[in-house]
Amino acid sequence: MKCVDTSFCIDFVRGHGRARETIEQLEASDEELAIPAPAVTEFLTGAFARGGKELARSLEFVSRMAVLEVTETVALEAARIGGECIREGAPKATLDLLIAATAKVHHCALVTRDRDFATIPGLSIVTY
Repeated sequence: MKCVDTSFCIDFVRGHGRARETIEQLEASDEELAIPAPAVTEFLTGAFARGGKELARSLEFVSRMAVLEVTETVALEAARIGGECIREGAPKATLDLLIAATAKVHHCALVTRDRDFATIPGLSIVTY
């Protein structure tokens, strides 16, 4: 299973070639896709603001994936990662910490183009 982050969802819905190629490769390999609940919030906030066809495409895209909840274990892992990033002088946004922690707890690689995730220790990344 692979987790997708917000930037990937935005790129896919807006038709960016690399995101579409990545989805095709993952689907061809029967890779299950999941999305952390905080990424759903971050992604759909913009889609609801724009409305129309982009909202419809966004909701359809999210419906194709398993939504991974923020549990106590995920919240604790996010806090641990956040503390470590602060100690290293590279603090992260809370939503990014929750997205990364969700992927880690579920042993998923995170599909992203966001370079901030690359500095999170122990997080497996798939770039596109």
